[in-house]
Order: sequence, then structure tokens, then C-alpha cells
Amino acid sequence: MKPVTVYSTRICPYCVMAKQLLTRKGVRYDEVMVDGNDELRADLMRRTGRRTVPQIYIGDTHVGGFDDLAALDRAGRLDPLLQDA
Repeated sequence: MKPVTVYSTRICPYCVMAKQLLTRKGVRYDEVMVDGNDELRADLMRRTGRRTVPQIYIGDTHVGGFDDLAALDRAGRLDPLLQDA
């Protein structure tokens, strides 16, 4: 499986839902907590153009937030994206 990174904060319900979805699918992920860290938040903004969390990367692909992740899963496109090329 490709590496998965979830940028999140401690109090974000969408972050919790994204991590639950990944966990249900048996996906291991690295979590980067951005709350209270202006440098990480600025890096997130530079990389994604978004300040909101979660922001999810699968490999080098920016998936977006929870709604984007869930839409990929419903469309049957998440599992292939998670697989190594």
C-alpha cells in the first residue's frame, strides 16, 4: 500500500471520521497534528491551498478532505489509489 498522511487537529470531527474510514479499510496512516503549529499550518496551506483539516495524501496524491476521501470510497476509486503502482 502507498503511504497515507493525514493532516489533522485534535478537535476536528471530520478528521476523526477520515481516520475511522481509513482504519475500517485496514489502512495505516501517519498523522501530522497541525493545531498550535503555525509553521505546519503554513506548510499545509502552501502544499494544498487549503487551511482546513483534514488534508489527506495518498502517496504523492493530494486527496483533499474527508468528503473527498468518502466520495472516492463510494465511487470505488479509493482502494485502487491505495495500491502500489
